[in-house]
Amino acid sequence: MSTSYREIHRDIIELSKAGNRKAQYELYRLYVHAMFNICMRMLNNRPEAEDALQDAFSEIFNKLDSFRYESAFGSWTKRIVVNTCINLLRKKHVDLVFMEEIQEEETAEDPGDTETELKVQLVMKALESLPDGYRIIFSLYLLEGYDHSEISQILGISESTSKTQYMKAKRKMKELLIRQG
Repeated sequence: MSTSYREIHRDIIELSKAGNRKAQYELYRLYVHAMFNICMRMLNNRPEAEDALQDAFSEIFNKLDSFRYESAFGSWTKRIVVNTCINLLRKKHVDLVFMEEIQEEETAEDPGDTETELKVQLVMKALESLPDGYRIIFSLYLLEGYDHSEISQILGISESTSKTQYMKAKRKMKELLIRQG
């Protein structure tokens, strides 16, 4: 990763570390929407996502002095947000139930540009209706960019379970999209 990318918000980050409230607000403003989307995908509940986002940003600003520019700030922030969501799920004692019976169905898609927004809404609705275990693994792998090794460590499952559940989540998404569309 290039140095310039890692340092894109360095001035704002350094001012934030020094306690500058305007810089902290700017840092928050730069990342809040993307991090809220992660919370929504993980928790599938707006009030809980808002609470998790608030908790995550509190932790981000409390730990800001530990950020050393070894990765992009967005990646570091995302890691805290994902961990906050997972901790919230654990506190709620959400059982990550992994469904074993999935029917495989194939479909041909008609990619029309005029229907893009509708398709995005259908995909989001399908994602929301996935069982928690599927949705979390699907989101972590496909949308957040974690690999199966990282997911297995985060969720305390085997790497093969993560891979299997991801495959099943993809099939379930396809099934849900076929039903909706």
